[in-house]
Amino acid sequence: MTKEEIYTSLDEVFQDVFDDDTIHVNAETTADDIEEWDSLEHINLVVAVEKKFGVKFTMGEVTGMKNVGEMVDIILERQK
Repeated sequence: MTKEEIYTSLDEVFQDVFDDDTIHVNAETTADDIEEWDSLEHINLVVAVEKKFGVKFTMGEVTGMKNVGEMVDIILERQK
């Protein structure tokens, strides 16, 4: 899967989790960019992303991700 395909799939996950079809993420997207993205929704988002891509994030990764770009990098690494 390419980075572009991951971002397209992440758009779908974010749109579903936040119930907002206008969300389009990029490498710089953070919780500050999406109004409903709080700590509870962060957990729901992580679970949805793990399910979509068949990956498991460590607790350190979950708490350390600064933006969507870092999430994409982890997903790409896990697919190797």
